[in-house]
Amino acid sequence: MATSLISTPPATTDTTPDKVHPLVRRLREMRAEARLGGGEKRIEQQHAKGKLTARERLDLLLDENSFQELDMFVTHRTEAFGLDKQKYLGDGVVTGYGAINGRLVYVYSQDFTVFGGSLSEAHAEKIVKIMDLALKNGAPVVGLNDSGGARIQEGVVSLGGYADIFLRNTLASGVVPQISAIMGPCAGGAVYSPAITDFILMVKNTSYMFVTGPEVVKTVTHEELTFDELGGALVHNTVSGVAHFAVENEAECLGTIRRLLSYMPQNNLGEAPRVPTTDDPLRMDERLDSIVPDNPNKPYDMNEIIRLVVDDGEFLEVQPHYAPNIIIGFARLNGRSVGIVAQQPAHLAGVLDIASSIKGARFVRFCDCFNIPIITFEDVPGFLPGLAQEHGGIIKHGAKLLYAYCEATVPKITVITRKAYGGAYDVMNSKHVRGDMNFAWPTAEIAVMGPEGAVNIIFRKEIAEAQDVEVTRARLVQEYREKFANPYVAAQRGYIDDVIEPRETRPKLISALEMLANKRDSNPPKKHGNIPL
Repeated sequence: MATSLISTPPATTDTTPDKVHPLVRRLREMRAEARLGGGEKRIEQQHAKGKLTARERLDLLLDENSFQELDMFVTHRTEAFGLDKQKYLGDGVVTGYGAINGRLVYVYSQDFTVFGGSLSEAHAEKIVKIMDLALKNGAPVVGLNDSGGARIQEGVVSLGGYADIFLRNTLASGVVPQISAIMGPCAGGAVYSPAITDFILMVKNTSYMFVTGPEVVKTVTHEELTFDELGGALVHNTVSGVAHFAVENEAECLGTIRRLLSYMPQNNLGEAPRVPTTDDPLRMDERLDSIVPDNPNKPYDMNEIIRLVVDDGEFLEVQPHYAPNIIIGFARLNGRSVGIVAQQPAHLAGVLDIASSIKGARFVRFCDCFNIPIITFEDVPGFLPGLAQEHGGIIKHGAKLLYAYCEATVPKITVITRKAYGGAYDVMNSKHVRGDMNFAWPTAEIAVMGPEGAVNIIFRKEIAEAQDVEVTRARLVQEYREKFANPYVAAQRGYIDDVIEPRETRPKLISALEMLANKRDSNPPKKHGNIPL
């Protein structure tokens, strides 16, 4: 474990009554009371659900002895509805700062044992305080969500507390990384804080998110749904795309957060930490030479290419269950953190559709926010045709990915492994949208469309008049393939910087990253662009 920059002195063990000042004794008693949250009985109920307490979660998330708690003694200020007789120190959320792998991080962990983790004015103020500190000091924020929502007894004051948090989420966006773990209920207005953050993790079977609960849905639409069916971890990781990770248990969730943060800088002015590696930067892997099939219509697994190229085969895939025709995630090349965007020919032939465009665009923009170079592995036959896609707004949503690549000023490198057809060629970090280095394998096909489609259009009349249509079409397809469906026409124009052997991919990428390490690029001065939302 990394040595933490933040450490807590060992707890005082001398409790001999005649040696402890009464005021100090009172302080220790209050600390002990605060650490109990809603009490032993409610802690047992939390454990019975397979859930950890707010403090147990922080112990797993943070480096040992690094947590520094703030606002332990805060209580709510509500007198109505008998709440004046129900006050708990901390008021349902544990807040403070600590370290992950020795680096500063601000945290809040909602305590379901106190008022079901519901958000009050005081609860919100505690979260806002650590978010303000994170912005001032340039460090990530991790929120562990386990809350029944707004504290109804406080009315609009509670709603105001949510809005105060939403504002900080928005102001911090693109300035410091923000990660949300959903470790229990997250309903109503509460969902919009995680939705603004960079990554959302959900625990299977114990966490859920929805704007409107099953009972209200049943009343309005007459649909009978369980909590999991409406907003469980698998729903948001496979159907809606709201969440980025679905994990088996809370320990895996907290471990994934630690791993995720290791690829990120502290803030938008920093660089991600460079990690020593024993993986030779000049390593070539002959297995890459035979991954792309000779048959251009046969699928293969792009994940295999990624793992053979990156350091030690380690790749942290993001949103693996949503829009699997595109792959996004983090890896390292010679110790340097990179974001990877890649088509997946094994699913829908790697075509770009609405879901994959949105998924890719958000990830590209995250990497650009935090100075993480973007590596693109391209094998794209185009955009998915069809009524559902057109009526669903594929033009607008596809433009998001195009906009994200055009806007990004971090180092951007593309490797075309096979198909790069039509407008999708332009979108996937082509030279024309400020791709810094664009490589192609000899198997690359860069053209307006596939040979079959092109021949059917260009030679429609000749094919129709031919004595043997199939023989004529096959000859024309082969001629077109030899002339256009290769990387050399693009290379002749400088759109491709180099055609490389597949085995050379790792050293070529590492060399390009080193060359681009001091890249400086900028966009025209403006308040902000108007991305097609």
